[in-house]
Amino acid sequence: MTHPRYPHLLEPITLGDGPDALTLRNRVVMGSMHTGLEDHPWDIDKLAAFFEERARGGVGLIITGGYAPTKRGWLKPFASEMTNRLHAKRHERVTGAVHDAGGAIALQVLHAGRYGYHPLSQSASDKKSPITPFKPSAMSTKDVDHTATAFAKSVALARKAGYDAVEIMGSEGYLINQFLAARTNDRDDQWGGSATRRMHFPVEVVRRSRELVGDDFPIVYRISLLDLVEGGQTWEETTELALHLQAAGVTVFNTGIGWHEARVPTIITQVPRGAWRSYTARLKQVVDVPVCASNRINTPELAEEILANGEADLVSMARPLLADAAFVAKAMDERADEINTCIACNQACLDHVFANQRASCLVNPRACHETELVLMPTLRKQTVAVVGAGPAGLAAAVSAAERGFDVTLFEKSPELGGQFRLAMAVPGKEDFADTLRYFTRRLEVLGVDVRRSTEATADDLAGFDQVIVSTGVEPRMPDIPGIDHASVASYADVLSGAVVPGQRVAVIGAGGIGVDVSVFLTHTEEDLDEWMAHWGVGDPALTAGGLTEAKPRTPAREVTLVQRKTTPIGIGLGKTSGWAHRAVLKQSKVTQVSGATYDRIDDDGLHITVDGAPRVIEVDTVVVCAGQDSVRGLYDALDRDAHLIGGADVAAELDAKRAIKQGTEVVAAL
Repeated sequence: MTHPRYPHLLEPITLGDGPDALTLRNRVVMGSMHTGLEDHPWDIDKLAAFFEERARGGVGLIITGGYAPTKRGWLKPFASEMTNRLHAKRHERVTGAVHDAGGAIALQVLHAGRYGYHPLSQSASDKKSPITPFKPSAMSTKDVDHTATAFAKSVALARKAGYDAVEIMGSEGYLINQFLAARTNDRDDQWGGSATRRMHFPVEVVRRSRELVGDDFPIVYRISLLDLVEGGQTWEETTELALHLQAAGVTVFNTGIGWHEARVPTIITQVPRGAWRSYTARLKQVVDVPVCASNRINTPELAEEILANGEADLVSMARPLLADAAFVAKAMDERADEINTCIACNQACLDHVFANQRASCLVNPRACHETELVLMPTLRKQTVAVVGAGPAGLAAAVSAAERGFDVTLFEKSPELGGQFRLAMAVPGKEDFADTLRYFTRRLEVLGVDVRRSTEATADDLAGFDQVIVSTGVEPRMPDIPGIDHASVASYADVLSGAVVPGQRVAVIGAGGIGVDVSVFLTHTEEDLDEWMAHWGVGDPALTAGGLTEAKPRTPAREVTLVQRKTTPIGIGLGKTSGWAHRAVLKQSKVTQVSGATYDRIDDDGLHITVDGAPRVIEVDTVVVCAGQDSVRGLYDALDRDAHLIGGADVAAELDAKRAIKQGTEVVAAL
């Protein structure tokens, strides 16, 4: 039966033609993510629980994080691999859990190549990666041949483990990409030289894999459509490769955009939704097998549109399934407004993985912690008061209601969201509004008594069994002479629209908020083509790797960003997204000043001293982003036990990840 709202997204699809071909219940693919649960055998049950919950939530096909075909291909020392029968046997727990939940799952086989964070790394050549400290050794001709066979053996082991398919990782700048690109393959043997000879390795990987697993077992190949690095592939080379791979036995093409070392953002929140769909559509015109779109697709509406337009046959959504395991089930039940949407922040997923920590999700801290952070139904009906509806308070109120508590939420302002409401005003962070939509809708569905424009008192809380105080923070105003000058405004006033800054602005404080405010102040509206132009994304049919000269931005204001610290501005931003935010500051011609002493503010502007030399920044407005202070007057006034969470507990640099996790954990322990 055709679904009334998502007829294409929720339509089954069969992968392959034989009698044992795999039929998926819908077109949603949970894309590969390395979570950190893959690397240790003692975490296999946690990994199984993670995937089982997504299978129960209705995903058509799950793809695991990457498993190396050899030890040389590890992502890091002793990382995940699929190289022997013991590994395959252990994985039966994962495949069994997914199958019991009605799902299908594919193992991704990934060789890190020069991206390996260990001294054993190998690549097509000995050229060092800019994102790892280890220089790889160049593979011998025999090494390459053995590695192609090792890929095939891993594919066969995956089938033995009960996987329904495999994905061969041929994008993102890992080993296969390193063979394909002239920048990383300077070989002169059969595995390098001309573009066609550089394709020999991935074609052999697929051909040998197909020989071992037969005709019916689906082989997904993740192909790089746009390398976004100098010396990358041209579109002609990509299409030639796709046709060779199709002939060698690929069942489905999944798509990848950009190498990890690329200086163009591809998945973070500032990337427009569906930015890369046109490249998938171009590939679909070339090949005869199904093609899967990926990157910055986070709603069922967008996924349905892509499929309905014939731009792809499947849609891969990785982080959106971290954010909400029931994404598909909610879409199927026409409850899309209850989906906890991925905001592409990277703060708890990729930032964790690249820091050698277990992945999770800012908006869903249960992700990858399904067996540990459990919201069990309460055995005793209790009343719970939550004071403050910022991220921590919203998470606490929803979690408490989900456990079955009788919850009342007090919020002194007319709108929910706290500091998150300010964050969503920053250009590139508009997706944050979806988190507030999700929490607001969940409060309605769960029947929480929400009291807006109500400042709770100690007397109001006297009759509740449990009290959770999440009264948030207020901007800190530093002790600078002239801080009360008419030109001075707090970041909250600027982002809320209460104050409209002048044309020349000085921003005091260069933490995350200062960077966000600087982006807010300099931003001008741009469509997708303009966004691509500003980042230098071109047509790979015209320039190798799809890079072209970046078009300069015209900032809306002249902004100077100042900090006391002598360290580079933005150094404390997220590991996988901070570089892009720093790049936007540069593109927007933001003047950056470190090591400043603030002397005073007057009619002439902001007076500072840098390296012993006084100077005046002539501005119309001074925006203060100098941190926050906890608001805990209510908590201090209570003469009873209460739980203090969020910014009211710790008012360091705003941390929604910690706030939402803390709100959830406090309720789980009640």
